[in-house]
Amino acid sequence: MAYNHFILTCGGTGCESNKGDEIYKKLIAEAEQMGVKGEVQIVKTGCFGFCEGGPIVKVLPEESFYVNVKPEDAHEIIAEQIVKGREVPRLLYKGDGEKKKTTAVEDIEFYQKQVRVVLRNCGVINPENIDEYIAREGYVGLEKVLFQWTPEQTIEEVKISGLRGRGGAGFPTWLKWDLARKAQGSTKYVICNADEGDPGAYMDRSTIEGDPHSVLEGMITAGKAIGANNGIVYIRAEYPLAVERLKRAISQAQEYGLLGKKILGSGFDFDIEIRLGAGAFVCGEETALIKSVEGNRGMPVPKPPFPANKGLWQLPTIINNVETLANIPVITAKGGAWLAKIGTEKSKGTKVFALTGKVKNSGLVEVPMGTTLREIIFEIGGGIKGGKKFKGVQTGGPSGGILTEKVLDTPIDYESLTANGSMMGSGGMIVMDEDDCVVDVARFYMEFCVDESCGKCSPCRIGTTQLLNILEKIANGNGVESDLEKLETIGKAMSKASLCALGQTAPNPTLSTIKNFRDEYLEHIRDKKCRSGKCKRLVRYTINAEKCIGCGACSKKCPGNCIAQADAAKYPDKKRPPYVIDPEKCLKCGECLKACKFGAVVKA
Repeated sequence: MAYNHFILTCGGTGCESNKGDEIYKKLIAEAEQMGVKGEVQIVKTGCFGFCEGGPIVKVLPEESFYVNVKPEDAHEIIAEQIVKGREVPRLLYKGDGEKKKTTAVEDIEFYQKQVRVVLRNCGVINPENIDEYIAREGYVGLEKVLFQWTPEQTIEEVKISGLRGRGGAGFPTWLKWDLARKAQGSTKYVICNADEGDPGAYMDRSTIEGDPHSVLEGMITAGKAIGANNGIVYIRAEYPLAVERLKRAISQAQEYGLLGKKILGSGFDFDIEIRLGAGAFVCGEETALIKSVEGNRGMPVPKPPFPANKGLWQLPTIINNVETLANIPVITAKGGAWLAKIGTEKSKGTKVFALTGKVKNSGLVEVPMGTTLREIIFEIGGGIKGGKKFKGVQTGGPSGGILTEKVLDTPIDYESLTANGSMMGSGGMIVMDEDDCVVDVARFYMEFCVDESCGKCSPCRIGTTQLLNILEKIANGNGVESDLEKLETIGKAMSKASLCALGQTAPNPTLSTIKNFRDEYLEHIRDKKCRSGKCKRLVRYTINAEKCIGCGACSKKCPGNCIAQADAAKYPDKKRPPYVIDPEKCLKCGECLKACKFGAVVKA
């Protein structure tokens, strides 16, 4: 059927949680009610990436880009654009300083510096329709792998591409595959690590939700390259939408002869099953993941032997994360040299980041390796919310460090981030402004690592707890200067002695903040002051007697009964004496600050 218009609605988890599915259904209902159902195809896609503007609706061929759409807007979109042929200006995206609404996606600054390789189909196709994936060169590369190339040639193309593991370690993908190909054993495994656990990260989840077949094609290709007939997607159970779309994609691939016995008549067998993880962060480590798949507690084991030689059930196994595998169909379809043209000398291709925090335009960002932090935060991300001052950016999640303004022009690649005390990680990028406290941030990440440590090795089990105790001591105003030396000593010991990357990298947020924000730590220790007010024990609330009119609003809201009216004799010139706060009883809740309409309550 030929349609005059296509309406793409965001079907990612973020937009779905904000009535995205209701918008989709209302658009269909309105089109039917107005008699234009045969003129427009309404499709639910994956994430568009521009999460700050969600829910998003895009209308083709006009390229109308509607943001912050509500279910009640469906009527106007159909009535105006589909029936009358004119856009709805109030819903069109408008960037900072623009005089008119922006229609075309390519005019939106958020997308201008992005190169979408992994996210090439997200927000473009219906992820639940295999035909739409095939229409965009899906499974074209697999045809070469099955009928034209030897396993060695496939691995050579991956080598030429320069693709390195996107899970954080940056290990050359081709080398991992080659080791598994050469390993002895007739039974081998390909595992997709979709156990995304970094706070604020949702790159892998969105890739699966928006383009599940790219991951399946990458796994089948890997299986053919190493001689494996079995694939497993290890995905956390907290991703129900991703799991649902993955199941549907596997079923469709089986129906089309792309999975199962003698794929496409090639004689190569490959099947994929899904294993749900319980959400343990440590299971992102490949040996812990393997233990979990085997039905054991997810705990790392020493290496060597490496999984490529002895992995699942002691058989050769390769483990690649979602983003790594989603690159493979592009490499096989266009050739490794195509991807190698993107990026830097040592870090080829693109990287997907979940840009969150105090940035104006949060969302999924895919940029060429070598793009600077400044370009991502201030051009793609639009800068800091509310005109606040940039303070730092956390890359690599709990395993990374906090980078300051001094290194904003650092190109993003594996070596540069490591040299500056952080790491690429899986792609979380959290922006902080002047209102964030680095002690509080370091404490938050250490608390996370304490909870997520499997406890198998002493350096991690004991070290993370000791670091957390010291950080809490400083945050509560009981720290001494020698605590900073203790934090550094323990952190360095953990990085050398811990069994797996969780323990080895857990001190990074603490060590990087001590290095880059030592004055703020000393302020907590010497002055018993937290400039951002995030460390509640160091906050002081007082009332300015000159501004206080004696209305008592603060006292009425105080849950600790620590605010009382001053002695009237001390303020003979005031009609009503001011109120005062007893610092010993104060709960630091801030209710008095919210209640005062005259600016008399001061937070220091």
